[in-house]
Amino acid sequence: MKYALVTGGSRGIGRAVCVQLAKDLDYKLLINYNSNKKAAEETLAMVEEVGGSGQIIQFNVTDSNDVKNALEDWHEQHKNAVIEVLVNNAGIKKDGLFMWMPMEDWSSVINTSLNGFYNVTNALIQKLLTNRYGRIINIVSVSGLKGTPGQTNYSAAKSAVIGATKALAQEVAKRKITVNAVAPGFVETDMTEELDEAELKKMIPVNRFGKPEEVAHVVSFLASDKTSYITGEVININGGIYS
Repeated sequence: MKYALVTGGSRGIGRAVCVQLAKDLDYKLLINYNSNKKAAEETLAMVEEVGGSGQIIQFNVTDSNDVKNALEDWHEQHKNAVIEVLVNNAGIKKDGLFMWMPMEDWSSVINTSLNGFYNVTNALIQKLLTNRYGRIINIVSVSGLKGTPGQTNYSAAKSAVIGATKALAQEVAKRKITVNAVAPGFVETDMTEELDEAELKKMIPVNRFGKPEEVAHVVSFLASDKTSYITGEVININGGIYS
């Protein structure tokens, strides 16, 4: 049985990715959540609604032991299962000017995006290499490419994941594992709901925020077997805001 694991799969882009993968590809979904079990169950129900199947799995991506234990337990219970697709989507933002940024806001954002990438990918990479096939897709951000004022921590974290994507892609390519990143701009999710959309969309050439589904389509494409010659890439989905 083949699975696709989506971290932070309970809401926003993660939820849209789970539903899209269920529609497009023949994978069972492993929907990771940290604290919001109800939202994860809602995502699973949406996956089942479109004809997919899967289960939820709880772990905190910032805690390497938690990640390792949860995934080892899962593999123990699903001996014939293989996770072929990993979407590193979990992320948080704690915006503020760098001058007044407390250490905790810096660390928690870096921990979730960058150390989260390490903890989950490192826990699975050996199995992917043994399997000789895999798709790793990292959700980054326009902030990681151009830098966004008020988001020095988030920009640093996402930029670091972009570097890691390019390096890891070269390490594992011979085993038919691709590693790519998707960089959304302004997308309608919980994360952006407090932003002034009317004001910000004036900066966006297509004059609107993106929808989570528009990101999910690209992730689903990168998770498919059609993309064996695309690796180490960062695909921007931002309405032309940064090109």
